[in-house]
Amino acid sequence: MSQLSEKELSALNDLLSEEELLVKKFQMLASHATDTTVKNEMEDISQRHQSHFNKLYNHLS
Repeated sequence: MSQLSEKELSALNDLLSEEELLVKKFQMLASHATDTTVKNEMEDISQRHQSHFNKLYNHLS
């Protein structure tokens, strides 16, 4: 893999932060949901954002 520029690294860092925040937000929403359907949807969305985070993080390896 070629070296990433500072601008690319900065963009990846911003995206990682955003995805991490979304994971936490949807986990919190899921934990407060009383409706099972809503809870499951929030958990699924959280898992998708965790997957996005993992894929972005792998670009740094």
